[in-house]
Amino acid sequence: MEKKNTSNPMDHTTNIKKEFKELIDHLREDVEKVDDPAAKALFETSAEVISGLEKAFSHYEAKTEPAWKKN
Repeated sequence: MEKKNTSNPMDHTTNIKKEFKELIDHLREDVEKVDDPAAKALFETSAEVISGLEKAFSHYEAKTEPAWKKN
C-alpha cells in the first residue's frame, strides 16, 4: 500500500479503494483455484464485503449519501 503523507482525505480514499480492488480481484481469482467449497464461499463472501466497503468509499468521495454531506 502506498503511504500518503497528506491531510487530504481524497488522496487516502483513492489509495485505499485501489487496494480494495486488488484484494477483491485476488479473492475472486482464488475462488477458481481451490476445490474446497467452504473456502470458495469464504473468498467470495469476503470479496462481496470488501466490495461494499469500496462502494462506501466511492459514496464518500462523491458525497452521495447524507452522512457524507457537509452541513
